[in-house]
Amino acid sequence: MEDINAISLGGGVQSSALALMAAAGEIGPMPVAAFFGDTKVEPKSVYVWLDWLEKRLPFPVIRASRGDLGESALRLRTSAKTGHRYFGTSLPIYTLGPKGEAGMLRRDCTLDFKVAVVRREAKKLAAERGVALRDRRHPDRPSVAMWIGISTDEAHRMKDSRDFKIRNVWPLIDAGISRADCLRWMESKGYPRPPRSACVFCPYHSDEEWLRLKTEEPEEFAKAVAFEKKLRPVVAASTSLDAVDGFLHETMQPLGDIDFAKLVAEGGRLARRLRAAGQRDLFGNECEGMCGV
Repeated sequence: MEDINAISLGGGVQSSALALMAAAGEIGPMPVAAFFGDTKVEPKSVYVWLDWLEKRLPFPVIRASRGDLGESALRLRTSAKTGHRYFGTSLPIYTLGPKGEAGMLRRDCTLDFKVAVVRREAKKLAAERGVALRDRRHPDRPSVAMWIGISTDEAHRMKDSRDFKIRNVWPLIDAGISRADCLRWMESKGYPRPPRSACVFCPYHSDEEWLRLKTEEPEEFAKAVAFEKKLRPVVAASTSLDAVDGFLHETMQPLGDIDFAKLVAEGGRLARRLRAAGQRDLFGNECEGMCGV
């Protein structure tokens, strides 16, 4: 029996182009489904785009969720053993310690609310089709060939699946297709440009994306501002962190106080300083290379 081909659909440029290329028969074999892990906190533009996209695909788009990421990220858990209060779902927020030292929390959100949800739904689909997926004792059984929309310019984000039943594949990489190629292909078909797929309060937003959100989707930006206001006292209340405050932007300023137009006009000077100091591309340094594509 052959592998089950499916798409991990982030809703951004690359995964959307990949789905449409498959629908046009330009990349194959035809997937049986596309899976969208819904965090419930994507900008409205992403959900509008998904509505447009799924009408043009010959295979279903399965939207599934673990719940509201924002609500989960604001909820502290208490350790029965130590009594410490800690984040059950950690976002990569920027933190300040009691002496002003800077830090950053680990990134749980992609694995917990995107990757795990897509894996769960892929296995569920296989079971519904009566396909017994491979395991350590039966390595010759089929797997789910999960198409990840990473393009040639983001090859460093390729990560093997940690689940033996699922095998990550990268059709855009195999075809030598870049993000710019995806945009040109969609333009040639008369398709609109997809939005950037990321949660409204993602700390990895560039200054350009924060500015776009603030000017083009002000209601969504207001949600991010409101979320940060709720987040800051939760950070202070956590007893498992050496932090007294937390922010969504690397300047350690509240979102509502930042002049993003000025930062953009300065040419991303802050980002260049971080790179010069040896900072890695943190957005791409995530567990499965599945967020934002």
